[in-house]
Amino acid sequence: MRELNQRAVLARLRSAGPATRPQVAKDTGLSKPTVGQALLDLERRHLVREIGRTSTGPGRSAVVYEENPAAGFVLGIDIGKERLRLAVADLSGAVVSRVDERNRSRSARSLVQTLRDLAEHTVAAAGISHAEVVSTVVGSPGVPDPETGALQHAQNLPGWGRKGLLEDLTIALGHDVVVENDANLAAVGELTTGAARDVDTFVCITVGTGIGMGIVVNGQLFRGAHGAAGEIGYLPYGTASSTPPERGMLESEVSGDSVVRKAHQHGLVDAKSAKEVFELARKGDKVAIDAVTEEANQLAFVVGAVAAVIDPEIVVLGGGIGSNTDLLAEPLERALRRTTPLRPRIVTGELGETAVLSGAIAMGLRSAREVVFDRALELKTS
Repeated sequence: MRELNQRAVLARLRSAGPATRPQVAKDTGLSKPTVGQALLDLERRHLVREIGRTSTGPGRSAVVYEENPAAGFVLGIDIGKERLRLAVADLSGAVVSRVDERNRSRSARSLVQTLRDLAEHTVAAAGISHAEVVSTVVGSPGVPDPETGALQHAQNLPGWGRKGLLEDLTIALGHDVVVENDANLAAVGELTTGAARDVDTFVCITVGTGIGMGIVVNGQLFRGAHGAAGEIGYLPYGTASSTPPERGMLESEVSGDSVVRKAHQHGLVDAKSAKEVFELARKGDKVAIDAVTEEANQLAFVVGAVAAVIDPEIVVLGGGIGSNTDLLAEPLERALRRTTPLRPRIVTGELGETAVLSGAIAMGLRSAREVVFDRALELKTS
């Protein structure tokens, strides 16, 4: 019962912020003496701390408590083909250090080593030891396969599909490592602090080097039977050939490479990147606008197919390509009207390039808070 009371008090401080003992008692329904004892126990275990006093009446004041954000830390990692992003956050979710580096690795072994080095640097920059990191969440393209220890369907990362990769990541980054699909984490990020706050059922479509989708149903991340829910790059598209393309039929047509290819086909032969094509479209270049419109038309196929299967309340668009909604929104809506009567509201992701990292931290915090509480309890009883 004493432990349950402590959990109830800690949950109140986490959900509603700093409070006095009377406020906690009122919000939890526990008696003031019970709350006082719980706060005393939590303070001894360094899980809560005093942050000041507040006046509650003439000549009287009360101590204000909050969860101790330094009781543990979370390491979030976002692995992309072009960029590697890492951040350390305390238990309040505040980021205390961050690293953003170009991904120069050309093999799985090199990438794992780079991640280990960057993780050590990011933790050191936070002024903490690695032992204080109680949860590490890694966002990566692909689908983790627990049986083989591989990340399936991550063609954009050389060697990332080999057996034993998940174990290598765990050895390099330490214990308590969770590897999650990056599009899933982007959805968690948008659900927690982004465009999908207070939305129960939605999808987050990220279009960049590849295309992926995170699905949230009734407030919960939906992974499917084998973890491959949202791998929309493999949606059938166009005319089937004797063997499916390695990247997937749809991903070959809706991604960063495809934007450049469309621009070349329309006559913009000097365009070297999707970013360049979008920048030219913003300046009014007709050929670039035609390429962007074609991309929007194909993206409409994705949204229409997803709407028919999932019926999301909103579709969040993100990623380096998908975030260009100032150019994509109008032709996308126009194409949807020609494609399907099912037209969910389309919104721009609010987190931009930090979506995956934000989702990794949010997911890590859920487990970290439990780990910190259990560890403190074990130390007390040992």
